[in-house]
Amino acid sequence: MKITDHINNRGDKTLFSFEILPPLKGLGVQSIYDAIDPLLEFNPSFIDVTYHREDYVLKKRSDGSFDRVSTRKRPGTVAICAAIQNKYHIDAVPHIICGGFTKDDTETALIELNFLGIDNILALRGDPRKGDIHFEPEKGGNKNALDLIHQVKNMNSGIYLDEELTQGQQSNFCIGAASYPEKHMDAPNMQSDMKFLKRKVEAGAEFLVTQMFFDNKHYFNFVEECRKNDINVPIIPGIKPISTMKQMMVLPKIFHIDLPNDLVNALEKCNTNQDAAKVGTEWATQQCKELIEFGAPVLHFYTMGKSSQTKAICEQIF
Repeated sequence: MKITDHINNRGDKTLFSFEILPPLKGLGVQSIYDAIDPLLEFNPSFIDVTYHREDYVLKKRSDGSFDRVSTRKRPGTVAICAAIQNKYHIDAVPHIICGGFTKDDTETALIELNFLGIDNILALRGDPRKGDIHFEPEKGGNKNALDLIHQVKNMNSGIYLDEELTQGQQSNFCIGAASYPEKHMDAPNMQSDMKFLKRKVEAGAEFLVTQMFFDNKHYFNFVEECRKNDINVPIIPGIKPISTMKQMMVLPKIFHIDLPNDLVNALEKCNTNQDAAKVGTEWATQQCKELIEFGAPVLHFYTMGKSSQTKAICEQIF
């Protein structure tokens, strides 16, 4: 079922969903099941599966020099989506990214997803490669999420990369896109970011999932600004409960977000990661209660492959 159908059929209920990471190369699918099973009692409407671009590692040669070798640390997004839908009969939403993929690679992935009966995708530019200052698109790949959405939309219309293919089967993907209540890190200002977001929606994005945030005012103001700019698709808030003391410093740096003073003050009083996780759980629980009251269509949790905090929060709100 399409995400938009889930939302349209929900009535006044706020739905539940979460994101998982594919296991590191060499690990089995059981780690995925172990992360999903504790959350099944809350009836997730869909489960996101992240996609990870290639990284580079240095391998030493016999002469002492180094080769720069490409590797993928977390392969298997398409296969994991298939496993989720087969085992749980829950809609899986794969991330499709620009970085590290040519347009041909993307088309192949979309064809496979279409064969598997996967109805939804989240179209993302993706992060810069580790060590790169700026995002660099793959040669022959999509430059940004807008280009990627155009490619998916074309395939929904039966238009493939091979121009001689005139009667290609039409896919029927429901396309989601990312949004940033505190603006994308590469955007010069919020107004510019809003213009680009509107272009993604006009190109075919049917729902938006936000970057994590810790002050609900950012989400409330963002939704209001989107509506003023005639961006009327569902906007799903992304929730990340803080789980360690280190995250107080790391998350703002990586994701270019602010933490509220009250949250920072509470975390500074923590002596252990267990204390920090308790604060994070309580904070996220309160966030969720306010978001439900506001009318958020779905609460989407960034679990990072760990379900215990999300389970504790859901026990209090669903």
